[in-house]
Amino acid sequence: MLTVRLDPETEQQLAEILVHEKDVDHSDLVKRLIRERWLTLNLDIPFVERRGGHPQHLLSDASPDLSERANRKQAIAQHLQQRNI
Repeated sequence: MLTVRLDPETEQQLAEILVHEKDVDHSDLVKRLIRERWLTLNLDIPFVERRGGHPQHLLSDASPDLSERANRKQAIAQHLQQRNI
């Protein structure tokens, strides 16, 4: 068990974070923040794994010109339209 004393400014910041986080209490938020920070310090784990692993839903048949933002936006829009049809 850990008891932490927060100054008023930090306590207000915590309250604001909790307003934006749905279904999270103080303890869960602190645990998650500590875990996220710890993962950034753990150099034995590859960067991709520290960030949640490789993306699961890439556009497998994507064209090579998707480095251009306009092309990516168009490809994503088309993909979403086809998925929702």
